[in-house]
Amino acid sequence: MSGSVPPVNWIALGFPHLESEGFRPTSPQSHSYNCIAWAAGDSGRWWWPDEFGVCYWPSGVPRSATPLAFIAAFGTLGYKLCDDGKVETGVEKIAFYTGSNGNVTYGARQLPTGKWTSKLGKNIDCEHSLRGLEGSAYGRVYMFMSKRSSA
Repeated sequence: MSGSVPPVNWIALGFPHLESEGFRPTSPQSHSYNCIAWAAGDSGRWWWPDEFGVCYWPSGVPRSATPLAFIAAFGTLGYKLCDDGKVETGVEKIAFYTGSNGNVTYGARQLPTGKWTSKLGKNIDCEHSLRGLEGSAYGRVYMFMSKRSSA
């Protein structure tokens, strides 16, 4: 079933809060990009600070999964740290999750409605709440970044 949306029950197994928080699949599977790329607005390549340089990562930014490296990477796109994920008119926001080791594990982008959109690995994109993806897979939301909307 390549290109199809996985059954909801499969997603619920990996992300137990998604059903109670509510979510909506918004795309079929894709191996072309990941959650970090999707947060950056890039659906054409896989973003990750791997040490071998296989994945895309902004030039001059340390290839590390630390929050500081992600702040620097998204700083190249005009994002700056902000206090929270509250909707602000004319402002684009992203959220990063960290695992128990303190490294970034996941990224999500805020929609104008206040919901969040992200890519579940090589699977689907979905619309969700931030809490919906918290748990053992991605950890918890650690930080928010924002920039003025270009629209």
